[in-house]
Amino acid sequence: MNSIKHKFKAIDFFCGGGGMTHGLRQSGIDVIAGVDIDKDAQATYEYNNPGSVFIKTDIRSLRSNYFERKFNIVPNDDTLILVGCSPCQFYSIINTDKQSSLKTKDLLRNFARFVEYYKPGYVLVENVPGIITNKQSIWPYFKQRLFDLGYNNLLYKVIDMSYYGVPQTRKRFSLIATRLEGVNIQLPTPDERQALLSDFIGVSNGFPQITAGTKDTSDFNHTTAGLSDKCLRRLRKTTHNGGSRLCWANDPELQLKCFIGKDDSFKDSYGRMWWNRPAPTITTKFFSLSNGRFGHPDEDRAISLREGATLQTFPKEYVFKSNNIATTARLIGNAVPCEYARRLGKIIISNM
Repeated sequence: MNSIKHKFKAIDFFCGGGGMTHGLRQSGIDVIAGVDIDKDAQATYEYNNPGSVFIKTDIRSLRSNYFERKFNIVPNDDTLILVGCSPCQFYSIINTDKQSSLKTKDLLRNFARFVEYYKPGYVLVENVPGIITNKQSIWPYFKQRLFDLGYNNLLYKVIDMSYYGVPQTRKRFSLIATRLEGVNIQLPTPDERQALLSDFIGVSNGFPQITAGTKDTSDFNHTTAGLSDKCLRRLRKTTHNGGSRLCWANDPELQLKCFIGKDDSFKDSYGRMWWNRPAPTITTKFFSLSNGRFGHPDEDRAISLREGATLQTFPKEYVFKSNNIATTARLIGNAVPCEYARRLGKIIISNM
């Protein structure tokens, strides 16, 4: 293919704040549009991805021919990529309210409607591993739908993103499919070495030391949640570089009642990260010590918003257009890491 005449283009469904979109753009793919119902994501998506149009709507109410009418996207375009990274809370092993996430568990069914209408050259899906193990999953339907539509060239597996340039033990389901013949379909090749926390954050990587409760009003957003006096005392007693709540489990003033006699449960809560390991999975609650091992290895605070974004491999110049810590953390934690998306894009481009 001529790379100028046949440049790949993509539509990113469930795009959120733009992690997948930005990574694909970094690879050289033209992302025409992103679709998401989250109004809080629009300003961040559009600011950082100029030229990619944010379509704020519920995919279930979006007509199949919308992109044909709005962007002149034609069916059976070999250079079109449809991306469907639907919300994954229902299939997550993290303890979430499954009842509230029931309405989103089958959104891949609606994504399949667009795959059927446009018959793109490629389909990409990223999700939690539970999508292929949960007995209530939409996955068997979606996989069969792809086969029925001619996407017989299909590859998927659960990967550990720490071997793909993302400094987290973030295990994800990743799928790439094409209806094109003669294409050597593959997922990115893993690195020999894991990406480590020390490769990405810390003073040597441009992150000045700060204290809990710091409010950074610049675009860098090195902002941290505040801590109560008691939580600060707990963290000060937590050994640097990997210490856990067991460091203060025998202190009656600091121990939490919910943890008494439960040293083997929720062991990461209130813990510090290790410099020489990948971070844990960056969730939407990474700013909170009580929600996982999100303590800075040395400083007495949880990691900052910018540190969380960096561990999700957002560029440092990526600006999050929100003044709310929880909203910003949600955009960051829900994102597909940019670096993995970039590698996916490069795989597709290599098939030109």
